[in-house]
Amino acid sequence: MTQSPARGPLDGLRIVEFSAFVAAPSAGLALAQLGADVIRVDPPGGNIDANRMPVNAEGRSLYWASLNHGKRSVEIDPRAPAGRRLLQDLIAAPGEGGGIFVTNLGVDGDLGYEALRARRPDVIMVQLVGSSDGANAVDYTVNCAAGFPGVTGDGRTPVNHVLPAWDLLAGMTLATAVLAADRHRRLTGEGQRVQLALSDVAFAATASLGYVADVEVNGGARRADGNFLYGAYGDAFRTADDRWAMVVAISGRQWQALVRAVGLADALDAAAASLGHRLDTEAGRWEARELISAFLRPWFARRTLAEVGAALSDRALLWGPYRSFEQMLAEDARVSEANPMFARIDHPGYGRFLTATSPLAFGATPRPAPAPAARIGADTAAVMAEVLGLDAAAILALQAAGTLGGPAAGALPASPAAPDTPS
Repeated sequence: MTQSPARGPLDGLRIVEFSAFVAAPSAGLALAQLGADVIRVDPPGGNIDANRMPVNAEGRSLYWASLNHGKRSVEIDPRAPAGRRLLQDLIAAPGEGGGIFVTNLGVDGDLGYEALRARRPDVIMVQLVGSSDGANAVDYTVNCAAGFPGVTGDGRTPVNHVLPAWDLLAGMTLATAVLAADRHRRLTGEGQRVQLALSDVAFAATASLGYVADVEVNGGARRADGNFLYGAYGDAFRTADDRWAMVVAISGRQWQALVRAVGLADALDAAAASLGHRLDTEAGRWEARELISAFLRPWFARRTLAEVGAALSDRALLWGPYRSFEQMLAEDARVSEANPMFARIDHPGYGRFLTATSPLAFGATPRPAPAPAARIGADTAAVMAEVLGLDAAAILALQAAGTLGGPAAGALPASPAAPDTPS
């Protein structure tokens, strides 16, 4: 099994995940990292995300391994009637913590909620759809409609962010839905269907950040402001060694720490006063942002990044260096085995790399170690035997018919277990 022996607070929960890409797999990952037994089901050969970049030298997807490590991997052909029955059996299998189905794929008929409920009345089905109006959607097609690309960058053209923010937020919302529905079931014995639209995730977040209210109450039309921090003071600065640093001052204490560190308090106050600006409020500093940055830019340009770091040592200051992914790994101890969230482990077939477990640290249960990624289908025989009680002959027959994938029953061990603790 791929789960760590230190199972975590969700030990005993079994989730069947039928998914692709980011949102639902990230939900399953979060639950697996807390000790749940997450069984990801793919068609033989893998789903449409099985080979997504980045890939290793053998062409195996590091993306897939990184989003699905710690889960058990099963190959079932969902197009074959026998395969759909097996998937239904797996979802509806008895057990106190089972009967939970998470998907972001279009499922209906014998994999729809009513059919599953007929098999197991307390089944929980958590499904992500694209748009609340019934249209298909992905992160990029939702984000472009939510206003953010128009206020990212310099405003001349819309800028799509590289981070799939709505997919990741949807994944955490799906994980929350699983836990909320499981709590309801524990209290009442009732299962339910929970549906979430990716578009609703984006629009709810946009509303929660005040952008909807700003338009309706103020008639506001927020503009693109580059690297300025909206509503307070923050900006990016190039250093003498051609690195970049981000500096933020939101509270009065942070602002005072910044101007003390750079030695520009009196000059800035005088210049601001002469132009009618006040620097003692967030709004005032926002209005004076161009002036402030004009004063700060030469200070950063005369110093290397290391010198900037030495000067900005006051803990009241908020600042950080811009880093590439390579620089992050080389320079930041938080992204290393010095952080107990990480361990560098082997993922057979994918490679050895730094792998994260849950960022949550519970006082009552140990943090499970990061677990390796299964090769797609590696756990098929083990799951069929353990959860459905099929013997080796039945599994081999289903594999021969193409209904099940994975190594032949009894031929290869399932995915390796994780170490007891990060190493």
